[in-house]
Amino acid sequence: MARSEPRRTCLGCRAERGKDELLRYVLDPEGAVVPDILAKLPGRGAYTCFCRECVEKAATRKQFARAFKGEVRGATSRDLVNMVVSRLEERIASYLALANKAGKIVSGSDMVMEAMRKKNKIGLAIIAGDVSAEIGDKVTGVAAREGIPCFRILDKDRIGGLLGKGLRSVVAIEAGGFVPPLVKELQRYGNFLDGGAVDEQDPRV
Repeated sequence: MARSEPRRTCLGCRAERGKDELLRYVLDPEGAVVPDILAKLPGRGAYTCFCRECVEKAATRKQFARAFKGEVRGATSRDLVNMVVSRLEERIASYLALANKAGKIVSGSDMVMEAMRKKNKIGLAIIAGDVSAEIGDKVTGVAAREGIPCFRILDKDRIGGLLGKGLRSVVAIEAGGFVPPLVKELQRYGNFLDGGAVDEQDPRV
């Protein structure tokens, strides 16, 4: 008989969910609350839903102190939200850097649009959050026609830095092994921020 998935209660909304659906937190050696994005850090865990609203509710209601049975540091809603966002962005950035190192990145709006028009070449497109409306509309239009997931995240300077180049407003990842984990991280980021990363094919993300 298969073992049932362990379930935990969100400190914010009090909903009970499977552990894999929740965001885990632990205390560091100094007693500060830190988000455990990969759910691998040692120690007692506390949980919220993977959304900013639940983190803010848990922090405002002092639920982390109750969960860890004592005073905790760094458990303000602003600190925790900023830490989660930063760590999720680091995850996305690391995948982009790895894909670039493997030669699986196409950058620049014209080159990306050309590559997207080639059947099955591109698996994912990313547009910088500070791209011009004209370029953004052109890229998302091609992505929509070709059925390619397209997200807005980071800025031109950050994307260019990850690729070891100047400003880059648009990048695309070739179809293959880097696409599924990147899409998963982008969706988690967007869900957490309630629109922080927008899938142009599914604005609900």
